[in-house]
Amino acid sequence: MKTDNINFEQALRELELIVRNLENGQTALDDSLENFENGIKLIKRCNSLLDAAEKKVKRLTRAETGEIIEEDFTP
Repeated sequence: MKTDNINFEQALRELELIVRNLENGQTALDDSLENFENGIKLIKRCNSLLDAAEKKVKRLTRAETGEIIEEDFTP
């Protein structure tokens, strides 16, 4: 499964489908393993996209002088 070009919402939908398929227990072992591997790829894609979004988030604060300053967000 190629995950490089899908957005967060698409990856999450695919991941939800995989989880449902694995939870129902009706899938053959080989297919379950393939689904699991694809799920891991999708999780990595989601984490990568979330990390990139977090880096873009800025925090606005007020300096002692009253001026509003923009800082990088750090959790």
